[in-house]
Amino acid sequence: MKENDFVQKHKHIVFCIEHYNPLGVVRTLGENGIQPELIVIRSSRKITSKSKYARICHFVNSVEEGYSYLLETYGHEEYIPFVYTADDRITNFLDSKYDELNGKFYFYNAGQAGRVAEFQNKDNILKLAKRHGLQYLKTFAVDVGEIPEGLEYPIITKAIISTIDNWKGDMIICHNESELREAYKKIRSPRVLLQKYIEKKNELCLEGVSVNKGNNVLISIASSYNYLLEDSYSPYMTVQNLHNEKIENSLKEMFKEIQFEGIFEVEFLVDKDDQLYFLEINFRNSTWSYASTVAGMPLPVLWSKGMLNPTVIDSAYQAIATPFTAMVEFDDYVKRVKRHKVTIWKWISDCRQCKCRYYLGRHDSRPFFSMLGSIVSSKFRKR
Repeated sequence: MKENDFVQKHKHIVFCIEHYNPLGVVRTLGENGIQPELIVIRSSRKITSKSKYARICHFVNSVEEGYSYLLETYGHEEYIPFVYTADDRITNFLDSKYDELNGKFYFYNAGQAGRVAEFQNKDNILKLAKRHGLQYLKTFAVDVGEIPEGLEYPIITKAIISTIDNWKGDMIICHNESELREAYKKIRSPRVLLQKYIEKKNELCLEGVSVNKGNNVLISIASSYNYLLEDSYSPYMTVQNLHNEKIENSLKEMFKEIQFEGIFEVEFLVDKDDQLYFLEINFRNSTWSYASTVAGMPLPVLWSKGMLNPTVIDSAYQAIATPFTAMVEFDDYVKRVKRHKVTIWKWISDCRQCKCRYYLGRHDSRPFFSMLGSIVSSKFRKR
């Protein structure tokens, strides 16, 4: 029996929100002959659920409701189902239910309840990175209001555990103690990181997959931004392979120590001298991982195959002969055209040249037009 045929005996469930991140998971599976079933948290905008590759969509009002549906509907399958997640909230919830899910589902995990969340804690993951020889910026983990000795300004405040609700609001650049004290009045998290702030030249985002308790790891692509934004990530990037053996080896040792099984993203800051500083690991499918599918390394498919046969990961690497561009179309239009950074004609040219577009799939256009319709109707409602 062919490997793909055996994987298709299992059900593939995408537990997600309406966003282009899980849309990439659905498309990756569909393009490889696997029709996933979706558990989708309701939203006014329909993106993931509009994909033609979704076999079934079940809508829920909360993560808890979706989890109950997952157990009741798929908890007794002959072939253990695969569960794919693409945001921290759902990933962390499943991580907390490890003991109940283990043996019934394949899901992103690190071998015990709460261990993924343990290393989503930025203080913990920075300490692990240090042990494995990765360079990182001087950092203090403190209670809100605390001013530690030895703090060197400027610094940036960060939530220790990022969520949809706090990651941007708790990120504030402070040039002196007075600004830090003012920042503390706005921060919602009880504890934060105070990290040395340096002017960045770029960021480097690595996508990959880990199976067999971190013993088989693939780092497939490295994306860098084509322009920078101070308050957000850039939605237009260049994609190639990672060409840094030291960093690759350090990360593989980290995943082995964590014993992680799942899709991941690793983020680095690049300074003006091209030095790389480790920032964090996201232990789930990331916004940019569909570019890995375009590059010939479909991470969701590789994860499911690798959980059944870990050696699949060892031969999955594909060299990218020529770096290519990827774009989140609607976001990039707002950041560049609406802010008068480029002309509409320049933007159209850039968009057409992209090998990877996150909304407009080559054979799956409904999510794009659904999002377009939501934007247009929203503008009419405001009038």
